[in-house]
Amino acid sequence: MELFDSLKYKIIRRNIKIVFPEATDPRILGAAVRLKADELVNPILVGNKAEVSEKAKSLGYQADSFTILDPNDYPEWDAMVESFVERRKGKATKEQAESILKDPNYFGTMLVYMGKADGMVSGAIHSTGDTVRPALQIIKTKPGVSRTSGAFLMVRGRDQEKYLFSDCAINVNPGAQELAEIAVESAKTAALFDIEPKVAMLSFSTKGSAKADEVTKVQEATRIAKELDPTIELDGELQFDAAYVPSVAAQKAPESDVAGKATVFVFPELEAGNIGYKIAQRFGGFEAIGPILQGLNQPISDLSRGSNEEDVYKLTIITAAQTLLK
Repeated sequence: MELFDSLKYKIIRRNIKIVFPEATDPRILGAAVRLKADELVNPILVGNKAEVSEKAKSLGYQADSFTILDPNDYPEWDAMVESFVERRKGKATKEQAESILKDPNYFGTMLVYMGKADGMVSGAIHSTGDTVRPALQIIKTKPGVSRTSGAFLMVRGRDQEKYLFSDCAINVNPGAQELAEIAVESAKTAALFDIEPKVAMLSFSTKGSAKADEVTKVQEATRIAKELDPTIELDGELQFDAAYVPSVAAQKAPESDVAGKATVFVFPELEAGNIGYKIAQRFGGFEAIGPILQGLNQPISDLSRGSNEEDVYKLTIITAAQTLLK
């Protein structure tokens, strides 16, 4: 079963509600129509009802079947404001909350936090900061996870060759503890896509072949990750060739259960991760799907502003599938 067929099978007819703060964008509306018709999610559109309906009509869509919520006319506004003030623990007054929650990303994130929606997809016209900031302030990270991270699903060919690269989007230079948390969350994300997690903690060194503070960090992260979840098949530090190529693994890390078989690649810092996934994308012919935000209590996904309707459709399916993770 191909990747998205598998994900669709997992979420179809589960009544998963996904909120879209950018409801008048044609890409969002087009994807929402398809997702609703395919019975994959129930879209919640944020915006002025008349404006959203008019825009949908101009594109040939009927907005009648959608839930459209307007921050300026929301029946549970007072409860949302009160909940936001409580969640921010004194960092926002009631008056400030009423202003902040007019922002569609904050409003949409609060819908998720209050259980009115199961997840959110934004970023078609907003920056990553505009999407992620409300999530970090309101949804926050899971217990035991200090930071969110961004993974890319790397897919190539009809036989669906699949790998996960992480963190390629969020953390510039994570410490050993943070890197270990990223590894554990990445294993969970991989399993969601039917990838058997074999996690390689990447470095420019394999099993002590080089000595540097950067190598020590990855060694320590490997130790911590194994303590956090001993059930994960995980090893490090490994160079990419030792992690990926069986013949190289046999020479450089013959006793490793992961070397030469890795499916999840955890990069030691953002520069390497970002460069790495783009090389695989441009030179290796992989499709890079993401970034998939990991570690949040509830799924919030960040689109690229260069996304097309198909990208919105696919990332929403991934977001809906993330709601099934425990």
